[in-house]
Amino acid sequence: MGTRQSIGLFLKPVTDDLGTDRESFALALAAHNLILGLPLAAMAADRLGPRRIVAAAGLLMGAGLLLASTADAIPVFGVALAVLFGLAVSGASFVVVIGAVGKAVSPGRQSFAFGFVTAGASVGMFAVVPIVQVMIDGFGWRSTMATLGVVAFVLIAGASRLLPADDGTPVRADLGTESLTAAVGRAFRNRSYVLLTMGFFVCGFHVAFIAAHLPAFLTDEGLSDRTAAIALSLVGLFNIAGSFGAGWLGDRYRRRSLLSALYLLRAIVMTLFLALPLTTGSALVFGAVMGILWLSTVPLTSGLVAALFGPRYLTTLFGIVFLSHQIGAFLGVWLGGRVFDRTGDYGPVWTIAVVLGIVAALVHLPIATATDDQRLEPALS
Repeated sequence: MGTRQSIGLFLKPVTDDLGTDRESFALALAAHNLILGLPLAAMAADRLGPRRIVAAAGLLMGAGLLLASTADAIPVFGVALAVLFGLAVSGASFVVVIGAVGKAVSPGRQSFAFGFVTAGASVGMFAVVPIVQVMIDGFGWRSTMATLGVVAFVLIAGASRLLPADDGTPVRADLGTESLTAAVGRAFRNRSYVLLTMGFFVCGFHVAFIAAHLPAFLTDEGLSDRTAAIALSLVGLFNIAGSFGAGWLGDRYRRRSLLSALYLLRAIVMTLFLALPLTTGSALVFGAVMGILWLSTVPLTSGLVAALFGPRYLTTLFGIVFLSHQIGAFLGVWLGGRVFDRTGDYGPVWTIAVVLGIVAALVHLPIATATDDQRLEPALS
């Protein structure tokens, strides 16, 4: 996840080297976001277990990044980033891992466990992003991306050995016998599941747009590459606390209320960031505050899916919700590049992001589950 969140740092060096515009780079990254959201790896993990899926993802990630590092034209770069890297991330990130964890922990501790997984992704973002910027400055984008490919291959393929064995035996014995097809059909007939899927679209729009375009936005406004990288890195650092906090709260309070508050706070933070003068200090504060809200939606959203339908097909059902997240990510990344190339300004996309945050805050309010209704209503609802 640290590698994935650092891709925005490559926007300017790649477009300068390949002689292309930002929309072309953004379209490749947008397609990457869409492909990684396809629930193919999720469904495979529910049938085959997570170990094979994560190991295959390590191979694809290494191959995709190595191919991208040798590209001499944007189509080759786009295929490597969108298809190979996209499929790799879909098999090695939240959906598959959270599904495995959901089968291994009790319902009363699921939100915290999901927050723990999300915090791990945030540690990766905090650690990898500044290193990538230093490597790009010192060795160029091609050597940096090739190095990331080798590291991803070794690390993910090795980590897959720590996951449950793929022998078809559930980690827990209380997972039920309902078929995958029946579970998916039941989910789409559930209003809360549909609303949750709609709301997660907004999360994808926010995080993908900011991760891809915030570094370029800051440097366009006169701030240094170093400041841009630190701001993005602070998102990861502060989301460690945000993810743990959201997971802890999600086991105690109504997740729907917490999610509504998170999306509303995102809208407020972005509005203040745009309204106040842009300085190095304000950029770093934005990164820190947005970091608290960044992936804090993941343990709450996945926790609601588990509360609605149980852990048996959590990987697939959360994978479908995550597809909506990645459709939002596709639009956030692509619109950022297209609008900038047409107007020379990211302003309209920031405005869309603020409006979507308010909409998401409202969409989550009617969501209800039996376990959520047993929790105390937090004061922030």
